[in-house]
Amino acid sequence: MEDTAGSNPQSLGFTEKLKSWLSWSWTYVCFIWFGMVLIMIYVLWSPLKLQETLTSASVFLNTLTPKFYVALTGTSSLISGLILIFEWWYFRKYGTSFIEQVSVSHLRPLLGGVESSSTTGLFASVNGEAEPRPSVSECKVWRNPLNLFRGAEYNRYTWVTGKEPLTYYDMNLSAQDHQTFFTGDTPQLRPEDAVMQKAWRERNPQARIRAAYQAIEMNQECAAAYVLLAEEEATTITEAERLFKKALSIAGKDINLLVYIKRRLAMCARKLGRIKEAVKMMRDLMKEFPLLGMLNIHENLLEALLELQAYADVQAVLAKYDDISLPKSATICYTSALLKARAVSDKFSPEAASRRGLSTAEMNAVEAIHRAVEFNPHVPKYLLEMKSLILPPEHILKRGDSEAVAYAFFHLQHWKRAEGALNLLHCTWEGTFRIIPYPLEKGHLFYPYPGCTETADRELLPSFHEVSVYPKKELPFFILFTAGLCSFTAMLAMLTHQFPELMGVFAKAFFSTLFAPLGFFADKMENFMPSSFWHQLTRI
Repeated sequence: MEDTAGSNPQSLGFTEKLKSWLSWSWTYVCFIWFGMVLIMIYVLWSPLKLQETLTSASVFLNTLTPKFYVALTGTSSLISGLILIFEWWYFRKYGTSFIEQVSVSHLRPLLGGVESSSTTGLFASVNGEAEPRPSVSECKVWRNPLNLFRGAEYNRYTWVTGKEPLTYYDMNLSAQDHQTFFTGDTPQLRPEDAVMQKAWRERNPQARIRAAYQAIEMNQECAAAYVLLAEEEATTITEAERLFKKALSIAGKDINLLVYIKRRLAMCARKLGRIKEAVKMMRDLMKEFPLLGMLNIHENLLEALLELQAYADVQAVLAKYDDISLPKSATICYTSALLKARAVSDKFSPEAASRRGLSTAEMNAVEAIHRAVEFNPHVPKYLLEMKSLILPPEHILKRGDSEAVAYAFFHLQHWKRAEGALNLLHCTWEGTFRIIPYPLEKGHLFYPYPGCTETADRELLPSFHEVSVYPKKELPFFILFTAGLCSFTAMLAMLTHQFPELMGVFAKAFFSTLFAPLGFFADKMENFMPSSFWHQLTRI
């Protein structure tokens, strides 16, 4: 057994060396193969009567009418046009080229491409050992702190527009959250808890609601069932608030349930216009459960305080949570920028600033905007209404388009209320991209912008929404190639139809020039090799 184990590293090393040698020699093998093909064509030129075949083929091509060439080039243009349309659709939907993706995933292994070796080298340390890759924690999907109510808000949108505002991926994440939150603090699941566990997993909303009523029949004090009814069956915020209050009265000492219900009750009060009551409930909740900062209740508080225009209180909350050691969010960064912009925006003029320069307060505001835009570059287009807003998803990706949609949906009104703030944002936000190093190998104030946001945002946001991508992707090579091929063949078809004789002369001149090197090579081989050698070789 020990001998076998000891020989494995040697056999693995030999296999790796063999693979690397094959990959290295592949290019030279192709050149050798191409040269052998040319030699075989020359050797078999007389036995296979290739000269007579080419002559008859040229005679046949000369007898073809211009209509044939028009049909040929037109068909080529049509096929390349269809490929172009498919490639463009695939790129807009998935952000990559279909041909390129197939080539990389299927052809690269056949050509000896090894992904692991190339990527490991990027993070090699000085002593040659591979270092771990950088953390991708910024690509983690978070629960949206201000997510809407399904029955009272999301479903109403579906009834009016016929569109589904939530993706299956987003709702599946919510189901997992609810299963985690509402399992109860008892060591063994009660029958009604088992029913609710199944209810959260149901894809059909009506099946979830029926399961909630079944759990209530088993136990009238099943708080999780009332939470589900408040979220999904209640068609108004008032009705949802009544069901949440019922759930709160029977929640017992389950901390997860208490925090969730109290937070949603505070959001109900905010939506019903009782903003001071909502602020008090949020402050009490943060004071009662100070260790639950991961739930980002302070973002709910910031939005409610902005609605009250209590800017001093907003600044106090920011002073606590806008700390270098705490994770950032679009709400933190853009609210800080809003407060600084509000102090100077009412008197800000681009023309005056260009003449006299920026004051200290204006410079602080511009730097805060640049900081916010570097954290999430998608937000300004929604605040400036350059892109249309949709309902925010239930989960967001920090620094992604989903977070930008969620922030702008709730905070656009606060930016509009501050006179001149949007004008200052409009004049300064694009200057951020002159500060950030390009390519995005490192950031300016934050970590480099993650490359995983587009894929996650496409899963979180509905298909009818055009996902914002940063940095803007260049068109793949194959889209440009098929566009050029389609245009070129269409032009050839049109010219052949209009000027058949001239295009015939051009085609003959083109092919004679194309095959001239082959004829030159054959003549040189005739002069270099003795005729008896070729005669004996052809006999063989």
